[in-house]
Amino acid sequence: MRDIRSIVSEHAARLEEEGRLRQLHDYMQHGRCSVYDHSLAVACTALGLARRLGMKTDESALVRGALLHDYFLYDWHVRDRSRPLHGFYHPKAALQNAREDYELSPREEDIIRRHMFPLTLVPPRTREGLLVCLADKICAVRETFQRN
Repeated sequence: MRDIRSIVSEHAARLEEEGRLRQLHDYMQHGRCSVYDHSLAVACTALGLARRLGMKTDESALVRGALLHDYFLYDWHVRDRSRPLHGFYHPKAALQNAREDYELSPREEDIIRRHMFPLTLVPPRTREGLLVCLADKICAVRETFQRN
């Protein structure tokens, strides 16, 4: 079985070549963590959870969806009237941007669109979406309270 970090790194490198993933370095997410580093952590955590739980998943869709789940491409700390509350708004913005730059599978779209459940009320429809939703919460808490 291949190493989780190398799988995630390979997918990230491909997404950087094809689209704007590299721009996620420019935006802060939680604490001192960039959106890029957060997305890598979510992808590694989601894949690790799937493997530990013995869940059969589409690993490629899981990792790509995790890497693109916060592909909103703006600084959410800066208020902007064109963007309502970030928690509710950003999944739609991330999906729109991802569709512009990449060909997405239905699983990848589900991951991006529904990763903010229960805030956005509609749960993920796929195992991959559920894993990324959970991994996102785990990583957000870790990043928010991490002291460095």
